Amino acid sequence: MKKWLLALLLIIPALELFLMLKVASWIGGGTTFLLIAATAIVGILLIQFEGRKVWQEAQVRMQEGQIPGLSLLDGLCVLGGGILLIIPGFLSDLVGLLLVIPFTRPFFRGRLLSWLERRMRGGGGGGFMIGR
Repeated sequence: MKKWLLALLLIIPALELFLMLKVASWIGGGTTFLLIAATAIVGILLIQFEGRKVWQEAQVRMQEGQIPGLSLLDGLCVLGGGILLIIPGFLSDLVGLLLVIPFTRPFFRGRLLSWLERRMRGGGGGGFMIGR
């Protein structure tokens, strides 16, 4: 697991840098910089807009006496997607946008839910620690 994580921490930034340099060679450095800055601004705005919608939906569920589980997972997707949009890079922007857009979010929400269920059924080993 640690080798896999280390590989990701090395490969992803290298790929992002390669893509930025490639795009800069096509459209120019200044335009590339403006594009990266614009996606960061869009990320911040999307976090605010979509985050507010998710929070309101969670409140409605709680008022109806339901557990807002899916709304909370949507919130995690929006938060993660917004952070990826703020981080400079085109690959992270693509994944971040897919996490934030309402009609693609259910795919990621389902994967997150499956992962959480597996972690909870497996017990321990990196799960949440309460009371420690």
